[in-house]
Amino acid sequence: MKKYSIGIDLGGTKILIALVERESGKVVDFVKKKMKKEKGSKNVIRKMLSGIDELFEITKVDKSEINSIGVAAAGQIDRENGLIIGAPNLDCFDLNIRQILESEYNLPVYLANDVEAATIGEMKFGSGKGVDDLVCVFVGTGVGSCIVKDGKIIRGATGTAGEIGHIIVDLNGRPCACGANGCLEAYASRSAIEKRIEGALKKGRHSVILDYLEEGKSITSSMIRKSIEREDELVTHCVDEAAIYLSGGLASIINFVNPKLIILGGGLIEAVDYFYKKTIKNAKLKCLPVPATKIEFKKTSLGDFSGVIGAAYLDI
Repeated sequence: MKKYSIGIDLGGTKILIALVERESGKVVDFVKKKMKKEKGSKNVIRKMLSGIDELFEITKVDKSEINSIGVAAAGQIDRENGLIIGAPNLDCFDLNIRQILESEYNLPVYLANDVEAATIGEMKFGSGKGVDDLVCVFVGTGVGSCIVKDGKIIRGATGTAGEIGHIIVDLNGRPCACGANGCLEAYASRSAIEKRIEGALKKGRHSVILDYLEEGKSITSSMIRKSIEREDELVTHCVDEAAIYLSGGLASIINFVNPKLIILGGGLIEAVDYFYKKTIKNAKLKCLPVPATKIEFKKTSLGDFSGVIGAAYLDI
């Protein structure tokens, strides 16, 4: 077996590309490309290819030592054919990413959902190590999850199991990027919080988040954290609302799947501890009494690198 693999995490706001040492799971070098507003297949491919080329430039590892390229994408995946079927937060649909990368780099390419890859990373080297029954939930641009039962990932009949972000929490609710209305993602993601804050600001509400927000820039998780630390009423209210909705989604998972552990990750969880603590407190209160006594919660221990590390092992 060759010594390294390239792991790629295609997220809604950034593309992270890393060279991962196979034996240890250590990230040797990495390149991060911000997506900002440039979505769509052409922009995603352009940024990804430039990032891979940049990684080859900065690393001293010879290409002959690289075993494979693994791609983790936020959306529905056709693993067998190497397709991104639909990734609304990237505006990518029916994209044959395997064909593009294999022809460009002459390396085998493997594909998975981003939370599935992150779960693999956490099970091998992080918070899920040694646990056979768990659910991993990531909260960022969207809300995604992966279910593990008896040490195996549950993918479902069409390979799309674990889409907690598209549980319907309000039949006539807010529009979601997937095209439906009332999805959990439209209430509990960082994007949902951002929209709620921006809407209130446009109506004239005051918030200290304006101290950090530059014209034309998006609201970030760190801005949200700083505003909460300053006890900002508007931001705290929007985060409280999202935490309540997410706790309901987690309580539903606990009742339905009955995992031993729920791992929470993503930019919002990592940056805003207030959101994490409020969410798990309410999830335990909302789920059935017996599983409530047994369920454990942990944050990801690999942080930003969960996805790229897991993606590097998609060939196993």
